Amino acid sequence: MAKRIKQKKAASPGTSTPGAGKDALVLTPSALLESDWLRRLALVLAVILTYTPVWPSGFVWDDKSLITANPCIVGPLGLKEIWTTRAADICPLVLTTVWLEHALWGLAPLPYHLVNVLLHAACAVLLWEILRKLQIPGAWLGAALWALHPVQVESVAWITEIKNTESSLFYLLAILFYVKYPKARNSNPEGRISSGWNYPLILLFAALALASKSSTVILPAVLCLCAWWIEGRWQWRHLTRVTPIALMSAASCALSLWTQGLQLAAAPDPQWARSWPQRLAAAGDAVWFYLGKLLWPQPLIAVYTRWKIDAGQMISYLPLLAVAAVLFVFWIRRKGWARPWFFVFAYFLIALFPVLGLADNYTFRYSLVFDHFQYLASMGPLALTGAGLSRFSKLICPDGSWLQSGFCAGLLLISGIWSWQRAWVYQNEVSFWTDTLAKNPTCWVGYNNFGNILLQKGRVDEAMEQFQNALDIDPNDADVYDNMGEGLSQKGEIDEAIAQYQKALAINPNNAEAHNNLGNALARQGQWDEAIQQFQMSLEIEPYFAETHYNLGNAFANEGKMDEAMSEYKKALAINPNYANAHTNLGNVLAQKGEMNEAITEYQKALDIDPGYANAYINLGNALMQQKKIDAAITEYQTALQLDPDNFQAHYNLGLILIQKGKLDEAISEFQEVLQLRSDFTAARDALAKAQEMAAGQKMGK
Repeated sequence: MAKRIKQKKAASPGTSTPGAGKDALVLTPSALLESDWLRRLALVLAVILTYTPVWPSGFVWDDKSLITANPCIVGPLGLKEIWTTRAADICPLVLTTVWLEHALWGLAPLPYHLVNVLLHAACAVLLWEILRKLQIPGAWLGAALWALHPVQVESVAWITEIKNTESSLFYLLAILFYVKYPKARNSNPEGRISSGWNYPLILLFAALALASKSSTVILPAVLCLCAWWIEGRWQWRHLTRVTPIALMSAASCALSLWTQGLQLAAAPDPQWARSWPQRLAAAGDAVWFYLGKLLWPQPLIAVYTRWKIDAGQMISYLPLLAVAAVLFVFWIRRKGWARPWFFVFAYFLIALFPVLGLADNYTFRYSLVFDHFQYLASMGPLALTGAGLSRFSKLICPDGSWLQSGFCAGLLLISGIWSWQRAWVYQNEVSFWTDTLAKNPTCWVGYNNFGNILLQKGRVDEAMEQFQNALDIDPNDADVYDNMGEGLSQKGEIDEAIAQYQKALAINPNNAEAHNNLGNALARQGQWDEAIQQFQMSLEIEPYFAETHYNLGNAFANEGKMDEAMSEYKKALAINPNYANAHTNLGNVLAQKGEMNEAITEYQKALDIDPGYANAYINLGNALMQQKKIDAAITEYQTALQLDPDNFQAHYNLGLILIQKGKLDEAISEFQEVLQLRSDFTAARDALAKAQEMAAGQKMGK
């Protein structure tokens, strides 16, 4: 028998044959672009460049409840409460991350934004790795399309949505190790060692994903779908692998439903209640809405118009029937051309299931759809798009690697620029709500929150117009009445303000802020007992409300209950150590008790927090006067007057101390200034007369 001669396999372009010298290595565009590390780096850099607008951005909307006003982050609570109480909500691990971030850099927004951007970039890299393991064509393009798609901006540019980016990181890691698991088990002995680690890592990352956000309860179903894709058919043994994850998901789902129920019970509003037929009809609409936004992301709105579903009309159920029909067609053709279509569409529906509104959620009173709800779901359709575009680019440019790359790069550039422009909307509250109201004039929560911004800037009349716009759309919103009360209070119309607070509490008796504001209004009318009652009711609802503790302390101090006042001020400072007013008023109580050194310490803490706080300088000057530190006291009064030239109390106190220094002409000038500001200030008039008499006596003596 003739001996068969083996032929050497020809080397592919861009590679070197064994034994070839260095000069034989030729780097072609294809070889360069196929470098794994270069592709990973390109994904990360593309995400970072796309989201450069977040660098100067601040906190918006729900960032207050997650970070800046969360007692677990900035108050007396901490890791223990995050993991053992209802404060955990649906994301204890995310709260732990935010707690750590706050410990590292406080409330500087930039690092929070950068962490979110980097988490999103890491998710993009992991998605690419998973698509490669699943042997999806155009895997890198699909991952890049997902990373740079404008619909992801809400999840990346909004700090609160670290719940999405962090949970997705662990969710994707669990999937990555799951799709590697069968291959590891069937490999060589070294691979079997690897398989021994794979399954524990799947369980670990699944647990971390569920602890980050409950929407990842879909993970067991997604893993089963991936197993079907890898093996080409379903085998019941896959259930044994996912059973522990399914049990964890069930526990997470139960916890989420419980916490959502508590939130809805705390602010019940029958007008937002939906029947099961309405929920089913809206779920069908939502599926096509989300697909439409992936196809054409315009306009993107933070709060979309809330749909009105007529469950009595059969046409309302057509979108849901269309979803079922499409899924059925893909299923019956799953062994042929529809296999990838079924895989993607089934994944899309599974990933959307927790946010389709079948289970009620507090946020559904604002809108039934949000861009960040499809952060996970969008991976499937965009991966399929990447596969289709990859094949299309090879079809139109079969021999041109640079042309193919240029085509894909141009598409990604357009998507990236679109996302870059959208990211500017999240720069601050003004840009956020201005954009929302321009695109959705029916957004009552937008009018309310924009009115709040105007109120904080002292533009009361403009704010009241915004609140009225909100009430025209939703006349039963307690928060709007509460804010209207604040506007009227700033205008000095206390009776009208009280009426608005009472309307707010009639709608929602559990509105802690409305109780607090009503207490303030009653205090301004001298109704101290009633005010104290409102403050205490507020604290029964929200024990970690620093402002209410502060206000209750003021009420106790006004009634001479100094020990109770001191206790409330200390509680306020335990919740918010940077509460300058609370430091100042605690100093006032300490001064009244004769503890001057401690009082001075509190005034100095207040000024460290707010160097422009004129009253703190005045009180510090008073304390220094009690210690006979005359020159130091004069310096504090003069600093207060530089900050607030019309502060009659500072002029008066400075005049008194100048009399002691024998500077009668300067003292007279200060008292005259007081009387120009407050002509009814009898003590200043008497002091002026005394100073003038002393000055006349000095002249006669001369």
